[in-house]
Amino acid sequence: MPFVPVIPPGSGKPLAPYSPGAVAPAGNEVSVLYVAGTLSFDKENNVLFPDDAAAQTRQVLETIRSVVETAGGTMADIVFNQIFVTDWKHYAPMNAVYAEFFPGDKPARYCIQCGLVKPGAVVEIASIAHIGRR
Repeated sequence: MPFVPVIPPGSGKPLAPYSPGAVAPAGNEVSVLYVAGTLSFDKENNVLFPDDAAAQTRQVLETIRSVVETAGGTMADIVFNQIFVTDWKHYAPMNAVYAEFFPGDKPARYCIQCGLVKPGAVVEIASIAHIGRR
């Protein structure tokens, strides 16, 4: 089944060979949007807000919102998040900002501690959304 790349207007070039999002039809006027792992980068792939988990989480979720909205959805369409932090000390500040973006029903998710692709990056989030008929 083919997919359609999703690239928000004004996006910088990805750090590696991938699209920020990909939409695949799922039938019954519903599509599944896969949002790539998203870090707090500027358009030149420099880390924004080095070592600041709260600021990075806000930037990451704003970037995810732009991908979801470009695909025709809203943050309420997100059903699953995969969260990566470099240290558990970033868990609480990440959660405080995360809760602002998902005030109603919360998507399923997991969070693991791991290394990330660039020094200073401390939070990465990938998402899955169902977009279409409710």
